[in-house]
Amino acid sequence: MSEPQSALLLRKQLAELNKNPVEGFSAGLIDDEDIYRWEVLIIGPPETLYEGGFFKAHLLFPKEYPLRPPRMKFVTEIWHPNIERNGDVCISILHEPGDDKWGYEQASERWLPVHTVETILISVISMLADPNDESPANVDAAKEWRENYSDFKRKVARCVRKSQEECI
Repeated sequence: MSEPQSALLLRKQLAELNKNPVEGFSAGLIDDEDIYRWEVLIIGPPETLYEGGFFKAHLLFPKEYPLRPPRMKFVTEIWHPNIERNGDVCISILHEPGDDKWGYEQASERWLPVHTVETILISVISMLADPNDESPANVDAAKEWRENYSDFKRKVARCVRKSQEECI
């Protein structure tokens, strides 16, 4: 039996990332037997509160990829307005395609089949540098980011230190 198109596409993207690595992250499979489950390591972007951190996350792809988006979840603890306490990432391009029933996002900001692992991770790195506190997944982190930035910075610094210790 031949492999589904989604698996072929993911294999191609993985091979491309291995051949031409992108600065800021590395990607591989959680289990070599399952192309739909990826592990990524995002390096905290320079000149941000997350600089120096090593944040591990999982990308879980549906069989309908690229028509439907993957889910992304940080495994390493991270304090950020757009990342739920359990690690789930809330970013527009990972939302199901089509119109937003709450009218917050335009369809063009949501998932499109042209997105790749690379574009997803570049968007997440950008989100780390520039949180969207208008639509937070972690309300406490967003409130702190707006109203008590020094406490926010302290919590992020603790997460960065912890991520460094976990990588050693």
